Amino acid sequence: MSLPPGFLDELRTRLSLSDVVGRKVMWDRKKSNQGKGDMWAPCPFHHEKTASFHVDDKQGYYYCFGCHAKGDAISFVRETENVGFMEAVEILAGEAGIQMPARDPRAQEKADATTRLTGVMEQAVQWFRLQLKTGAGAAARDYLAGRGLDEAAQERWGLGFAPPGWEGLREALGGKGVSLDDMLACRLLRESDKGRAPYDAFRNRIMFPIRDIRGRCIAFGGRAMDPADNAKYLNSSEGPLFDKGRVLFNHQQARGAVGKGQTLIVGEGYMDVIALSEAGFGAAVAPLGTAITEDQLQLLWRMSPEPVVALDGDKAGLRAAMRLIDMALPQIGPGRSLRFALLPEGKDPDDLIRAEGPPAMQAVLDRAEPLVELLWRRETEDRPLDSPERRAALDASLRVATALIQDPDVRRHYEEAFKQRKWELFNPRRAEASAPAPKGAQRPWRPRGAKPEALPTPSTRSSALAAAGSEIEEHLREAVILATLLTHPELADEFAHAIEELDWKGDGHAAVAMAFLTHADAADPRRALEEEFGAAALEKLFTPAHVRIAPCIRNPGDMELARMCLAQDFAILSADRGAAREIAEAMHQIDGLADEGLTWRLGQASEARHRAANNHETDKADYDIAPNGARLDRSERASLDALLEQIGHQKPRGRRD
Repeated sequence: MSLPPGFLDELRTRLSLSDVVGRKVMWDRKKSNQGKGDMWAPCPFHHEKTASFHVDDKQGYYYCFGCHAKGDAISFVRETENVGFMEAVEILAGEAGIQMPARDPRAQEKADATTRLTGVMEQAVQWFRLQLKTGAGAAARDYLAGRGLDEAAQERWGLGFAPPGWEGLREALGGKGVSLDDMLACRLLRESDKGRAPYDAFRNRIMFPIRDIRGRCIAFGGRAMDPADNAKYLNSSEGPLFDKGRVLFNHQQARGAVGKGQTLIVGEGYMDVIALSEAGFGAAVAPLGTAITEDQLQLLWRMSPEPVVALDGDKAGLRAAMRLIDMALPQIGPGRSLRFALLPEGKDPDDLIRAEGPPAMQAVLDRAEPLVELLWRRETEDRPLDSPERRAALDASLRVATALIQDPDVRRHYEEAFKQRKWELFNPRRAEASAPAPKGAQRPWRPRGAKPEALPTPSTRSSALAAAGSEIEEHLREAVILATLLTHPELADEFAHAIEELDWKGDGHAAVAMAFLTHADAADPRRALEEEFGAAALEKLFTPAHVRIAPCIRNPGDMELARMCLAQDFAILSADRGAAREIAEAMHQIDGLADEGLTWRLGQASEARHRAANNHETDKADYDIAPNGARLDRSERASLDALLEQIGHQKPRGRRD
């Protein structure tokens, strides 16, 4: 059975060789680099302990440095499954979701026709090249020179010129024995609707050859020289050789450049790609006059796990990015995403490079934003969020977006990212306090700008609470709360409001608390925080004896005990700080005399302190104790007692209990 032209190319495009080989081997994680498609494993064809079997996912080939086995996905299946060529193709087609073609006795005839037609296209390339060098092509040469393309660059890209006449190409190819049928099949000519002979499809245009992954010319793009022309850019019509939704301009050269470590850049047109490549960004491609299609997206991911889409920073460019995001979301996964480089408004890569040089373009690429960032911008920019209903609408739209993501792990990370961004949006002051350290710097375990202070160590356990006053006591109580939450992350939702409302005082506690809320839904929140802050920082949280001996820490399986402890500790901290505020306000208000309202407020602060400190049967509702409730250290209690003695502790008239 013969296969139709392009079938095997499509099969290799749809499948990742590492996925095919990965069913039979265990990858060496230390030696492999999945992001670059550079994978290593013990060879499946001979017994060995070292990883000498190499898979180059970008090129689609494997090689063993031990037994010298080599080949592609088809040969790998043939060798490992002990099947013939067609059986191997059928196995791979099933994995790729491609239907095997029906038996076609004319397949060889079609393959021969493709070879013949691509030969015709190469003749057209040469004729257009020749016309560019004639007098008729002077204006086209001047235009290309003005765009920074000298004769050598024009030669590299095979640029040509279609003169204004209606039959120049037809006559030239006909003189070399090319039939009208072949010229029509190549879409070099168009049928006349007036009964005349077919005429040239391209006239008075600069010509850009469009090549497939094998480097064969399969179509042309033409830029009009006449500003009044209806179509500034015109592509060949689709036909036996050309399907514009499954082709990328400069695909072959870009794939080679990506294999050498360059970043894959997606521009919007021919000149973007040429300008980028000539400036040293050789891994540049572009769709052909339309938005990126799903097939083209798969081609991009076949070359690179995270292509950078370079777009004009104006509204049209952003709209194009948003359309691409909607199409990409259902298909993203580990090692398969996009980044977006937004250029200065009104400039494309060609404009930027000619005006400011390659460093300016590199700076734009270095600032490329991940897909999640643009999605967040789309959902929040120019959107009022000043009411609970509008915030709920934001939640709903984000849920709709994340629901499109098929991969569960990626979807979970997007949900966590949006949760963090929402918290930062609605809590700007706390977000600033818990902002991460600069990239590359070791993250200090404290809010940015805070003076570093060490948490109490075990050596302070005998004297910290007695000698250091309420500040250390409060810090230790905060540490107990955080340690309890990390030990019982299931209680995160129940105490989320208390976590957000508490005015965290301890060194780094606010950052850890907010990070805990962000990662509470993770499979292992403590591990997630260790990755963010470092294992040593988390161990430091659990080090003080006051934390280690807390009942809820010593009994990690007792959820009800943990719930009671958290409720009580939150209530005590809230009462402590409420009382401190009441005393501070009272000191300003009292001037020898006081009204009964002030007397009553101070009395309530004292009573709240005793309720919070002494009630060991605290339930969930108790942590929401009145904010002016109090737990006082000895100095604060003395101040309160003195005030009560001075003004008389009595309830104001008319107030009910």
